[in-house]
Amino acid sequence: MADIKILYEDGEALVIDKPSGMSVDRPRKGGICLEDHLERLKLGFQRPPVAVHRLDTDTSGCLLLARNPKALARFNRAFEERAVAKTYLAILAGHPPGTSGTIELALAKISSAEKGWRMIAAKKGKPAVSHWELVEELGPHSLIRFRPETGRTHQLRVHALKGLGTPLLGDPVYGAGNAPGAKRTMLHAESLVVTRAGKTPIEAQAPLPADFLAFGAGHG
Repeated sequence: MADIKILYEDGEALVIDKPSGMSVDRPRKGGICLEDHLERLKLGFQRPPVAVHRLDTDTSGCLLLARNPKALARFNRAFEERAVAKTYLAILAGHPPGTSGTIELALAKISSAEKGWRMIAAKKGKPAVSHWELVEELGPHSLIRFRPETGRTHQLRVHALKGLGTPLLGDPVYGAGNAPGAKRTMLHAESLVVTRAGKTPIEAQAPLPADFLAFGAGHG
């Protein structure tokens, strides 16, 4: 099993740099998942840590784990109360309309026998808000930084397509899928900050993964 890089550690929390291709939950069809690593991530504690939130299998970067039940309850509450600040880096399969902005598109889940389930922009859906800025242009593509206010399933992927007019590079559901050099949906959980009453905040930043660097990200 590949080593998982730890970005932050204290008595309550771990933040790991989740590799792309690793599912947080055990996939029905099998494959590597976070559960395979939890025993080693105890790091001397009696209990294995528990993932507080989810990242898509393709998405790399910051994932918060709680090291005890009380911490898990506090972190869950922090997410519910939007006391968690997150940034994501994404490579778009095109260019956005401008250099920054805010996308407010409510999202709803639909399902069909042919395509399975996906999220769509729908007025009667759950509110979803994403702030964005253009970091740099990468030839025909663009590097975007997202700051989501809400944490809806597939939020940034749908907001890129419907709010910016172009999908994330390599997205098999909301885009064209396979693209030269992109073997996954190009989304990376860059940073995570969790404020805590009476304690220093949890702060972590995940370095750009190799496939982002291969597109020239971070060189501009």
